[in-house]
Amino acid sequence: MATTSSPVDTGLVGFLFAIGVGLALLFKSVVIIRPFEKGIVERFGKYDRVLGAGFTFILPFIESVYKVDMREAVIDVPAQEVITKDNVNIGIDAVVYFKVVDPFKVMYNVAMFDEAVGKLAQTNLRNIIGGVTLDETLASRDRINVDLRKILGEITDRWGVSVTRVEIQDIKPPQDIVDAMSRQMKAERTKRAAILEAEGFKNAEVLRAEGKKAAEILDAEGKANAMKTLAEAERRKKMLIAEGDASAIERVFSAMHEGKPTKDILTLKYLETLGKMAEGQATKIFMPFEAGGVLSGAAMIGDMLKEGGNIKSKMISEGPGERSSLENAGDSVSDEKQRGKRRDEQSGG
Repeated sequence: MATTSSPVDTGLVGFLFAIGVGLALLFKSVVIIRPFEKGIVERFGKYDRVLGAGFTFILPFIESVYKVDMREAVIDVPAQEVITKDNVNIGIDAVVYFKVVDPFKVMYNVAMFDEAVGKLAQTNLRNIIGGVTLDETLASRDRINVDLRKILGEITDRWGVSVTRVEIQDIKPPQDIVDAMSRQMKAERTKRAAILEAEGFKNAEVLRAEGKKAAEILDAEGKANAMKTLAEAERRKKMLIAEGDASAIERVFSAMHEGKPTKDILTLKYLETLGKMAEGQATKIFMPFEAGGVLSGAAMIGDMLKEGGNIKSKMISEGPGERSSLENAGDSVSDEKQRGKRRDEQSGG
């Protein structure tokens, strides 16, 4: 007995199928673009538009969406062997940081962008290292990074990509070069240590000499100041003594002239002065020219004193018009001198 489906069952199945197809079409037409992405919409295989971040509807089976990551990314450039300008074979690798700035260009102007940038970095790195020596390569990494980024930037601009940074990761010279560099570094450090030690010894000697010089200068200045002070004190002492002597002489001179001394008194003072002169330790005494007459007068006075003590009374009794006994004694002394002179001439003849 044959069974037939009821119209209700057929309609239910069709309704469910329609709902399923509608849900599938709805799911297919909904596109969610994340904040760091851009969406490239193609309609029937042709570029149509760019979608921004958010919830978007497209025509299912007619339009398709390709998402492009706009965040900065890194590409590891594989290590390679390169030859420097001075023919040293070294191993070198690098990393490239880039960022997509135009999703249309990166989608349609280049295929396999990561591989293209890696190969491009390798070839240009060989060219740059081949133009510099090993020492320049080791000492000028920043310059090499800048040159490589500039070259990559000029090429990747038409790909819609901006190369933000290039960094050389590692440079590996041959082992014999590494050993030679180690010995060179050790010798350089030894040389530098010897130079620093010599400079330290030199500076110490210079400082020691300067200190000694400064001490001698200060000592000499102290002695000079002391001598100057002593000389000034001695000068002041002599000036004070001279001023005192001058004042004393002036007073004596004034007293002598005011007292009107006689020749006898002057003769006695002369003799007292000669006595003080003879008290010194000198073996020779220079007598003034007038000393002979004074001594002769003194001798006559001594003879007269020996003859008697009446000379003083005789000198008092004599009148003012007569010659004094002292004058007579002086004449006698003069005659005695003349007679002695004649005797000397006769004995010499």
